[in-house]
Amino acid sequence: MSLDNFEPATVKPEISYDELDKIDVRVGTIVSVDDVEGADKLVKLTVDFGNHRRTILAAIKQERANPREIEGQQALFVVNLKPRRMLGQLSEGMLFDIGYADGLMPRLAVPETVVPDGTRAG
Repeated sequence: MSLDNFEPATVKPEISYDELDKIDVRVGTIVSVDDVEGADKLVKLTVDFGNHRRTILAAIKQERANPREIEGQQALFVVNLKPRRMLGQLSEGMLFDIGYADGLMPRLAVPETVVPDGTRAG
């Protein structure tokens, strides 16, 4: 989809602040990006959240010429999703990116400046 032709989607149904408060979005530093055997889209991110590290699978392999270019960058992640097994790997969260749902080339959602890993969004 071209940026010139972009039309924002309809706003989703209203939710309460209590529902929103259930989603735990945190900043983490992407320590490494590794291939997932047999995956066309998935890569395995090792992410540092300050007091622990997690493995998070993300379908970004085809979005970038070199997915490893995001190593060392901070980004936003949903960390309280139920762990999910994909292609034999366990994913312990979700990369929070911008654009995918609208058919745009996704971009990382990042803090304006460096903040401590594990910092909560909201």
